[in-house]
Amino acid sequence: MRILVTGASGTIGGEVLRQLLAAGHTVRALTRDPARAGLPAAAEVVAGNLAEPDTLTGLFTEVDRMFLAPAFALATTAAEVVAAATAAGVRRIVTLSSGAVVDDEPGVDEADYHHAAEVTVERAVEAAGVEWTHVRAGEFMANTLDWAQAIRTTGVVSSPFGKIASGMVHEADIAAVAVAALTQDGHHGAKYVLTGSELVTPPEQVAAIAAAIGRELRFEAISPAQARANWQAQGHDPVFIDWMLGPEDAPFAESDFAGAAELTDDVERVLGRPAHPYARWAADHADDFR
Repeated sequence: MRILVTGASGTIGGEVLRQLLAAGHTVRALTRDPARAGLPAAAEVVAGNLAEPDTLTGLFTEVDRMFLAPAFALATTAAEVVAAATAAGVRRIVTLSSGAVVDDEPGVDEADYHHAAEVTVERAVEAAGVEWTHVRAGEFMANTLDWAQAIRTTGVVSSPFGKIASGMVHEADIAAVAVAALTQDGHHGAKYVLTGSELVTPPEQVAAIAAAIGRELRFEAISPAQARANWQAQGHDPVFIDWMLGPEDAPFAESDFAGAAELTDDVERVLGRPAHPYARWAADHADDFR
């Protein structure tokens, strides 16, 4: 059994790759730049780009199963890539999308590029006539690696989202569910929505990182206007800023999101253990913040 991992240099694809290799599976890893990806030597590393199907010649040869990510790379090529894979003999596909995908929704906001791509990929895989599983992940705990530089240099994390709790999920749990779906039977047709085992706010996340690295840290609440100015100065895309904060003339209010987050038990149902808490993630990544 040869398993193809696309997006192998990404946060989740890389973890799927590591877990598959640790379990002794034969893995082919797709990345756009093998020389810079630094992937494990035990993997068969292949260069290619999902957004450019002409670069994928021979990629699916002798591949039985495939982990398909990231969705945004397949925004316009999903049907072509999936057709090529199934024609070559791929019989099981596990996709990575997000908990934002809702079944049978009347339409997809094309302005939300990632969401539209996720729906496109899921539908292409479902129509392919193969075994499939969708892994719909919630907010990644790994997103808080964005704080690493501020923590290392100032010990202060600033955010406008201090009161908003999230059911963040460890990348190791997302990957473990994907690996189970790739290598075990009984997951065909499943649409797993993955969260952590607890709701945590940014101040609680900062406290967990402080405990993990043995250093005092501080969370600083800032206004949406301050956050907008900071992100504009850092060169972030205005569309991204509006998506995160709402339009400048009508910014979000934290009270709008109070109690909105929900937890699922899909990680535990698949893996037979609870999802890792944020404190475990902080301990696993302590060196990133030192």
